[in-house]
Amino acid sequence: MTVWDGTTGVIDSPDPSVAEHVRRYLATDGADGFLEGGMTNLVLTTVGRSSGRLYRTGLFFGEDRGRLVLVASGSAISPRHPNWYLNTLAHPEVHVQVRAERFLARARTTVGAERSRLWRLMTALAPVYHQYEARTAREIPVVVLDRI
Repeated sequence: MTVWDGTTGVIDSPDPSVAEHVRRYLATDGADGFLEGGMTNLVLTTVGRSSGRLYRTGLFFGEDRGRLVLVASGSAISPRHPNWYLNTLAHPEVHVQVRAERFLARARTTVGAERSRLWRLMTALAPVYHQYEARTAREIPVVVLDRI
């Protein structure tokens, strides 16, 4: 994947509110939408695990040691992981936009003590993740994005 202009051939989230958030974010280089729901936001573009097409969504993020941290909570009641996360398992190279900055990163799922530490970091930033955790039987993945 190479850095692209962010407009050609990308499919936005099927959730209308997320798609609108992404549209505002991109139109203003994050001036509108960087802080949403009290959390910092980014735009993540992944390669579809089956289709090979580009998919874009907006996500809350945290920062740890120069890396970006995401929580793959998806719907609070969904028994499955969100599509963006499943796409990163098949194609870990992703495109990220934080405000006006666009870059490539490699996504990886954290495990063990690292996951526990980053879960605590993210739940401190967004306590709502505790509610999501209580509503699902699955372990909610915590993902680190390392710049490439």
